[in-house]
This record gives sequence, C-alpha cells and structure tokens, in this order.
Amino acid sequence: MWLTLAFISAALLGMYEVFKKAALDRNAVIPVLFLNTVFCSLIFLPLIVLSYAFPETIQHSILYVPKVPFTTHLYIILKAVIVLSSWIFAYFAMKHLPITIAATIKASQPVLTLLGALLIFGERLNLYQWIGVSLSILSFFLLSSAGRKEGIRFSHNIWIWFIVLATITGSVSGLYDKYLMSRFDRMTVQVWYNYYQMGIMFIILMFLWYPKRKQTTPFRWRNSIFFISLFLVAADFVYFYALSYPDSMISIVSMVRRSGVIVSFTAGVFFFKEKNIRRKAIDLVLVLIGMYFLYLGTK
Repeated sequence: MWLTLAFISAALLGMYEVFKKAALDRNAVIPVLFLNTVFCSLIFLPLIVLSYAFPETIQHSILYVPKVPFTTHLYIILKAVIVLSSWIFAYFAMKHLPITIAATIKASQPVLTLLGALLIFGERLNLYQWIGVSLSILSFFLLSSAGRKEGIRFSHNIWIWFIVLATITGSVSGLYDKYLMSRFDRMTVQVWYNYYQMGIMFIILMFLWYPKRKQTTPFRWRNSIFFISLFLVAADFVYFYALSYPDSMISIVSMVRRSGVIVSFTAGVFFFKEKNIRRKAIDLVLVLIGMYFLYLGTK
C-alpha cells in the first residue's frame, strides 16, 4: 500500500510542476511563491482549529496536529528556511528554463540525497547504487548538449545554476526530513513549516519585491497559482502518509516520488510545445534507469 501511495504522490508532484510552470510564464516569481505559501497555509487552517479547539474530535486520526513546545518550532523554522531556499531557486529557474530541462535536472535529487547520506551518515554505496549515480551524472552532461541547441549553455546560464542549487538544497531538506521524522510528529512538521514560509515570504514580498515591482515583470493572477498549492499539499500529505506505514522505506519512497517527472515532461511535449524532445527523452530515460538501479541497490 505504501508503494502505491508513493506513486500517487509522484503523479501529484508532477502536476504541481506543470501548474508551477504555467503560473510562472511571463509572471512575477515572488508574488506567485508568496500566494503558494498562503494557500497552503489556508488549506491546513481548519485542521489547526479542530486540533486545538476540539482535540477529541480528530485526536486519533491522521489529520490531528498536536501541540508542541517552542523548541520544536525552532527545528521546523529551520526546515522552512531550507525548503523556501530550494523553492526560490526552483521557481526562478522554472520560469526561465524549459520544463523538460528543469524537471529532468530536479529529478536527479535522490542521487544527491544518497551522496549526502554517504557523507553525513557514513553510508556506503553498493554496485547498483554506483551505477544509478553514474547514469544520472551522464544524463546531466547529455542534457547540457541538448540545451545548447536551444541556446542554453549550462556553464554560463544562471538559471541552470539556480535549478542545480534548488536540487542541492532540496537534497539537504530530504536529509533533514530524515532527522525530523525520527523525532517529531509528521503533521506538525508539514503544517507549521508552511506557516513559517508564509511569514518569511511576506517579508521578502514587502521589502524586496514590492518597492521595485514596477521595474520588474508585472504580477498577473492565474488560476494555476491556486492549483500549485493544492497539488503540493496533496503530494506531501500522501508522501508523509506513505511513510507512516511501519514497513515503508523512505529511500524507495523518495526515489519513486521523482518519477513524477514523467508527468511534467509529457506536459512539456504536448502543452508547452518544447523543442529537442527526442534528445531530452533519452536523458530522462537515463535518469529513470538510474533511479531504478538506486532502488535495486536499496533493496
């Protein structure tokens, strides 16, 4: 059951990427990201009210948000900073890059998470895992070749560096999640880090974007902005629910989630009408084969 939930989360994550690309096209990044945090927070507001005002109503359900001490919130604030850093890099990159390139690079995140576990937790890679890492690295260099045909030079393009930084910080977040899930309630983490992100983004919006809004890309409301939040919350909820199963394996769930790149890649082909699809598809297949070898190595 938990593996099925992981694939559902992957599909929802792919839709999240598609709506993110649609919302950011010729639009201001900071307001879109701020509204994303606002809608995510509003979705969780009824759960907070029920949990704090009427705890006996949902105390034994998967939706219960328990009260926690202030020290726990400090850990969650750190998670909010890490995740928001990854999102800022990813949103700017997604606005300026083809989704078929940005999503494929982001799909390599489990590789960095695995390497992080190697360095931080002293884990060792077996043969299958090394094959998976090598294929993912190879796909990155092949993708750079496809990008040059669209005038995107990986070594000189700031948005490529942004999506790489988004992938690195996303991996850091994944490693930190491993620590948080071993100490704190999953709903507490998922709910409150959205509120802390909203607070941080409000400061960024008011002091960095608003005074210079007339000198940058104007903000336009699009319905896709709301769907970014909806699919993100749903994807994360199913993800954390999958991890609640005693026999679930976080390493496999994390890798399966990245298969959502198939959804975003397909949208890039049929909806966004992007170029050089055949070359990029080869790179995507290499990433997915690499993920499969990581799965074999984990088993």
